[in-house]
Amino acid sequence: MSTIQGRIGALDRLRGLLIVLMALDHANYFVAQAHSSGEYWGGTFPAYTTAAAFLSRLITHPAAPGFFFLMGTGAALLAARRTREGWKAGRIRRHLLMRGALLIGIQLLVINRAWELTPGGWGIRFYLGVLSALGGAMLVAAWLLDLEPLVLLFSGAVVLIATDLLTPAVSRWTDPIHPILRLLLVPGGSRVLWVNYPLLPWLALTLFGLAFGIWLKRNPTAARRCCLWIALGALALFWGLRLGNGFGNIRPRSSPDWIGFLNVVKYPPSLTFVLLTLGFILLVLRLFFLLDKRSNCTWDPLLVYGSTPLFFYTLHLFLYAGIGRLFAPRGTSLGRMALYWLLGLAVLYPLCVGFRELKRRCSSGSPLRLF
Repeated sequence: MSTIQGRIGALDRLRGLLIVLMALDHANYFVAQAHSSGEYWGGTFPAYTTAAAFLSRLITHPAAPGFFFLMGTGAALLAARRTREGWKAGRIRRHLLMRGALLIGIQLLVINRAWELTPGGWGIRFYLGVLSALGGAMLVAAWLLDLEPLVLLFSGAVVLIATDLLTPAVSRWTDPIHPILRLLLVPGGSRVLWVNYPLLPWLALTLFGLAFGIWLKRNPTAARRCCLWIALGALALFWGLRLGNGFGNIRPRSSPDWIGFLNVVKYPPSLTFVLLTLGFILLVLRLFFLLDKRSNCTWDPLLVYGSTPLFFYTLHLFLYAGIGRLFAPRGTSLGRMALYWLLGLAVLYPLCVGFRELKRRCSSGSPLRLF
């Protein structure tokens, strides 16, 4: 595996690709204003009038599960690297706990200010999005670094199955649900509190990533090679569960066509959503592992974005919100939105390069390393 100052290039490239896809989703939201209402367990399920509109959403689905998976993988690899540098287990745990708390703080104090720039207004007092769930998952993962991969995989699978079994029926979408249950399992809420990413189902993806990270440090050759077969198995199981149209889907297919087949529940992540997206993620990761042997260009945009994910995430929301307000206050076509998406990526590239170089000059114990 090629590494850049201890980093695995394939993992950074994958993270960078997911960031690029995430940026497309948010450009669609702020600039085109054509983003779906969200694939929730209840309420009105998104319907699409054109294949392009659906594909512009579908292609971005791997971003969130990929971030949780890679966060778990990164935690395992960081623990191994810092142990070699002489860090004690307690110091490693404190580092991860601090980073988890930082993610939650940035969500509440910074990121939610960007969502307030939503076209047509926002109006939600407390919003818990992907960054707060990532932070919560890291707070839990910090205590699980010593578990065996099979225990982590089993625990993640149990959580996902429980999510499918415990998610309320579609008819209960408007029922009052206790805030604690919102935080842990059931997305949705009110203008006072809205939770898109409850902790437990997304934690399952971090547990899978943590198991993969431990496997990767113990037997890197086997872990890299098995990505393909695990991916194909996940996609085959997705196909079977989707055909069954029952368990694993949370709600039935919205239409009999191919769009309905691929239009899966994301909030909370259904088994079919997880299998589809993780299958794609692991296929791409296997490809990047193969390319890792041939390419070590540190200026590769995917490497740059993938090594500065939190910095990119924070800036890109304000950037695309600003582009939308200045150049497309009433929305725009998907084609023109794609141009603004690429423009945003170009603007952020040199900023991410500069931040990456700044981090590289810091010691492993520097607070800047938390970002």
